This record gives sequence, C-alpha cells and structure tokens, in this order.
Amino acid sequence: MREWAEDTLAELFPDPATRRIAVRIVLALMVGVAGAVLVSGILVFAAWADVIHDAKTGKTYYIDRLFDPPKQVPPPPERPIPYTTATVAGRDVAVTVYRDNLGVVKDRRRFVLPSGESEIRFAEVASSIDPTSVHLRSAGRGGDVSILYQDYRYDLASSDKLLEKYVDQQIDVATKDDQVKRGTLLSFDPVSLVIQEQGGGVSLLNRQEVRQVGARELPKGLITRPTLVWRVRASGGGERDLEVSYTTASLGWHAEYVAVLDESRNSLELEGWASVENRSGATFEDARLKLVAGTIHRATPVARPMPYALEARMMKAEGAATQLEERGFFEYHVYELPERATLTNNEVKQVALLHATGIKAARKFTYDGSVDQDHVQVRVEFMNDRASGLGMPLPEGIVRAFQRDTDGSLELVGEDRIQHTPKNQTVRVAIGDAFDIAAERKQTEVRQISSKVNEISYEVQLTSHRKDAVEVTVIEHADWQWDIVRSTVPPQKKDSRTFEFQVRCEPEKPVTVAYTVRTRLP
Repeated sequence: MREWAEDTLAELFPDPATRRIAVRIVLALMVGVAGAVLVSGILVFAAWADVIHDAKTGKTYYIDRLFDPPKQVPPPPERPIPYTTATVAGRDVAVTVYRDNLGVVKDRRRFVLPSGESEIRFAEVASSIDPTSVHLRSAGRGGDVSILYQDYRYDLASSDKLLEKYVDQQIDVATKDDQVKRGTLLSFDPVSLVIQEQGGGVSLLNRQEVRQVGARELPKGLITRPTLVWRVRASGGGERDLEVSYTTASLGWHAEYVAVLDESRNSLELEGWASVENRSGATFEDARLKLVAGTIHRATPVARPMPYALEARMMKAEGAATQLEERGFFEYHVYELPERATLTNNEVKQVALLHATGIKAARKFTYDGSVDQDHVQVRVEFMNDRASGLGMPLPEGIVRAFQRDTDGSLELVGEDRIQHTPKNQTVRVAIGDAFDIAAERKQTEVRQISSKVNEISYEVQLTSHRKDAVEVTVIEHADWQWDIVRSTVPPQKKDSRTFEFQVRCEPEKPVTVAYTVRTRLP
C-alpha cells in the first residue's frame, strides 16, 4: 500500500520538492476534516444530553437522550401552604347591636403562626356577614403579620352540593329494602338519582326510597360552616392575638316597657326591657354586649348571602342583675350590659333596661275630631327626669299599661308606641278611649265674607257620666291664615294649624264648646 502511494505521487509530482508540498497539503486537509467531525459530534451530544450531578460521589453523568429518550416524569407536587386555626384559649367577643337590622362583631382569637406564608382559617362567623366590611388587625401579641389576601368561603356542604360534586364519580347507594347500588352518578334531581352500575346497566332510583348515599370524602371546596380565610406572611413563628371585626345583618334589638298604673296615688311603676334578636347564623358566646339607640345613615344595601340555617326562635330573659348601663356616644346613645352574655343563633334575649317606681303620672283626656270624631281619648303623661326616678334617654318602643283589679290581678288597659325620648322630656302614652265621656262635633254655619275670606262655626258637645269631674282638652285645626272671632271657651294657639280649649266636665252636665274661625286664602 505504501509502495503504491509512493509510485502514485512520483507519477503525479516528478519533482521531489513539489511532491513534499503536496503531501503536506493532503495531511492538513485530513486533520481539518477530522477536527470538523469531532466538533460536530460534541455539539449534537450537548444538544440531546441531560447532565446529572451526583451529590454523594461528586461526579457528573451525561445521559444521551438522542438514543435513550427519557420517560415523562411528572413535576413534583407543590408544597402545601400550612394553615392554622384558633386555639381554645384567648378568645374575646364583643357585639354591638343597632336597631336597623345591623350588628358589628369584634372577635379576638389566638393563633400559632409559622414563620413565612401560611393560611389563617377563621370559622364560626355570621353567615349574614358583609364580607367587604371584614378587618383583621394584630392585637399586640407577637411580631408583624402582613395580609396577602382574604377569602370568605360559604359553599356549605349539603346533600345536593355533595351529589353535584360527585357527578361522574363512584358512589354507594343503600335503599330502604337493604339493597346496595355501587356505580357512577350520572345525574340527580330532587326526585331521583341516575346510577350507572359497574356492569354497564343504568338504574333510576327514587330518592324517597334511598336510605343512605356513601361517598369517599368531602369534596374539595365544600365546608361545613362559613369561614374567613387569610393568606398571611409572618416575620417570625409563634403565638399571635388577632382581632377580626365585621358587620352583619340579621342582628337587631327593640325596647318594650311595662307600666303599672296606681290610680290611687297618681303614679306608675315602669319597667323597660331590651329584646335582642340574633338570626345572623352564628352564636356569640360570653360576649360583651352593647345596644345603640338612634338611626345611623347607611349606604344603599346590596344583596348578601342568606343565613345557612333558619331554626325556630327561642326567647330567654336575663334578670335585673344585668340591667344595661346608658351613656352618650356621638349623636346616639349606647346601652352596655355590665356582664357578659351569650347570644345564641335564632334566639331572642331580653335584658333589663330600667326599673323605676313611684313615677308621678297624670291622666289626660283629649278630644280631637280629626283623629276620632266619636270618642275622647285617654293618655298617661309623666316626666322623664331624675325627680321621677328616670332621667335617662328612653329608646323607641311599645309601652304596655296595666292596672290592678280589685282582686289584685294585673289587667291590660292599653298600649302605645313611644318615640326616642330624651331626658327631661314629657312621655305621652295613649291608653284608649274614655268609655264614660260622650262627644259630638258638628259644623253649624258657613259664611263667605269675600272671594278669599270665609267664616265657619263649629260646636263640640261633651257629656261625662263619670262620678268625678275631669278636664278634657278639645283639639281643633285650621288651615291658611286664621283667627278665632268668637268662642264660648278661651282658645289656646299651639302652632300654625292647631288650637285647644280646656273644658271642665262635671258629672251628667253636658258642656258645649262653640267657636267661629275666620280663614283667609293667600
């Protein structure tokens, strides 16, 4: 082979010097081609190879994926975010109840938070909560806590919710005749279940004949009670005291009063109760309770989730030892219960508002033909001042008046609704109609003085069949510009449309009030 190569070169290049140059060129070309092939192989290997570093041995391995394609390996599962719920100790609840179907809840609980990101799950909140009003703050125990976001979860587990989550999944259905159907839930409605059994057959089951439905687990996303969830970041691990405040609907209160009249002493005994209604969907145990009297301005409400459970309401009463304490707050009045109380869901709790005895009261008889043309009304009036044993703002509410009969039993004589009454103001309670005082009102004459001036005459006759004499206030009204030109009893002007006559009625002696009013049109 070598001799053939030397003979070939001698024939091609007779000159020895030229022959040596040609050999060198051929060798250079061969070296270049070999280098190009080597570099190309390295690049292809790098493009298709995986690098694996063994931390134990410190060696690095290369796997060629061109000839040994790797298997599809699923990515490692995400590390779950740790979550925490409140500990038993350290809970403190305060509830402020307004009259307009509104409550403010302040709920302080103790959590053990890990360092870094975690979830706080705050259960047992009112299902009528306004989620946009939720505020979480640190109550001063532990380091800083930053809130990343918050959720309100109220997709509560129910039979239909569970079935909805298990459509196209395996369930076990036990019927009342002790048969068990196992298969895939295809669909359901309030009447039936459609099950595809393992053999391929389809069964239509009446839900009234179903005794039990078995499922593997509670589907993700369903919860058993409304829950607030926060994603937070803590600067360090350890215990934290956190307070959540929010507003909720379905909380309210109203006042009721019981007045026992003592006719012989012209006095009365007054007892007030505050009835707190909780239909918010949560129970507030051992809570500090405040009631706010007055009307606050509120923005236009929007629809909120309805309570997830409506049960029969119960009523409980707290004794006089828990009488409310009153104080002013902004332009309202706050009544605070000095002792803690539990507000159970779907419960009406009554707490003592006030109790006073020996209140000087007066019985008043009034006749207003524009209200009732045939009857004289009776009302009881008393002053809301310290001298009367009161002197505190009285919230709006119903006053029920009782009086003792000759046998000592209390009998209802009437009831009325009073408005918010500040201290040092007169409280007027309408009782009913005076049975023994007859009234008759009639118009006796009309005269037109000019196109804009008229004179109208009226008569009001009162006849008392009582054993004692009484004073009756006759209330009359007039429009436009008016003057009383004639009257048998002196009038008293009360306002631009009202004037009164004070009339003394003796037993069985009719009394007539006659007057003429002149009106002028503008």
